[in-house]
Amino acid sequence: MLHVPIELLCGIIDKSREFQAKEAVVLPDSLLSPSEDWALQILADHGQDYCLREIAAAIGEMSERQRAELIAIMWIGRGDYVPEEWEQAVGDALGDYSIRAATYLLAHPMISDHLEEGLLALGYSCQD
Repeated sequence: MLHVPIELLCGIIDKSREFQAKEAVVLPDSLLSPSEDWALQILADHGQDYCLREIAAAIGEMSERQRAELIAIMWIGRGDYVPEEWEQAVGDALGDYSIRAATYLLAHPMISDHLEEGLLALGYSCQD
């Protein structure tokens, strides 16, 4: 079912948890604008961060399908879709979301938790 290697996905979860655990990374609790422009500023402020660069590089090397799956996993993890809607979620993530996947994903404060919960909902685990 997944085209994203579990090891890669678990690495992204670990690195995003490490990035967001840093004291200097402060993400707003709510969106200030519908366009989520605040996310670009936060990412720009931390552009030299090693974890952020490593995550962005890993996501950038993925195929469009893999990036869409990564987003779909996050959506399932935060409750936007249920596992039975997997193909719909992946289809909805193709295009704009998958093109800017790194920026979109890293703008979400709970990304590591949502990815992990999405994996569990799909029957996978980083613990295996």
